[in-house]
Amino acid sequence: MVETLPPMHPGEVLREEFLDPLGLSAGRVAKACGVPRTRIERIAAEEIGITGDTAARLARFFGTTAEFWMNLQTRYELATVERAAGAELAKIARFEATAA
Repeated sequence: MVETLPPMHPGEVLREEFLDPLGLSAGRVAKACGVPRTRIERIAAEEIGITGDTAARLARFFGTTAEFWMNLQTRYELATVERAAGAELAKIARFEATAA
């Protein structure tokens, strides 16, 4: 059986692609973005997700788009629910409209 990797949390991307390579602390990013340090720390630790507000602030600071951050969050949430509820979701019959 092939073991699949868990879904990638947006905090992993923040940490591995931005904070660590750029030598940035959560405190520095938080201060520049005008958010509590703990928010950036908790995202990077994969404890909480990214909200629209945080996505817009990170986008402005890092020169990305808010959609980049929100897409990471959305992909994570969908992959997580599909892993957790895949069997339940498979039981749902697709709606098919009938001609009236």
